[in-house]
Amino acid sequence: MEFQKKLLDFISQTMITSKETISVAESVTSGLLQLAFSQMPNASSFYSGGLTAYNLEQKVNLLHVDECAAKKSNCVSEDVSGEMALNVAKIFKTDWSVAVTGYCSPVKESIDKIFSYFSFSYKGEVILSKKLELHPKTESLDAQMYFSEFILGCLKSEMKKAMILR
Repeated sequence: MEFQKKLLDFISQTMITSKETISVAESVTSGLLQLAFSQMPNASSFYSGGLTAYNLEQKVNLLHVDECAAKKSNCVSEDVSGEMALNVAKIFKTDWSVAVTGYCSPVKESIDKIFSYFSFSYKGEVILSKKLELHPKTESLDAQMYFSEFILGCLKSEMKKAMILR
């Protein structure tokens, strides 16, 4: 498992240059995003930490997602990923945050599909939420890696937009 060095370097350099911080809340990627951030140059100067909450109870207890709304979607929805993003940023007191929830293997609850919802927050607002779907025969680890790489690529794009607006 190896992340694209250029991608990690860009995110690291952008965070350092802007003097901003980031945190992560993840479920379906089960720590892969946290691993990626820990591999970035000078990570401790901008990466504050992350939480992996894999079930409803922990998403409610640790990330303070709305229990009723989360139950309706089995914790997998755009709203849940947005709440995760906003709340992990509050917990770690960061400018940016990344959150992801979903399914890396087809199960009854996912209607036998593989997909994730991810969200980014910046300065207390959700700035991007998306759904990413994969072929139902994708291997679990491959799905987790693809979700992680795709999310980091989208983060790079959002960081570029934020740089233009500064």
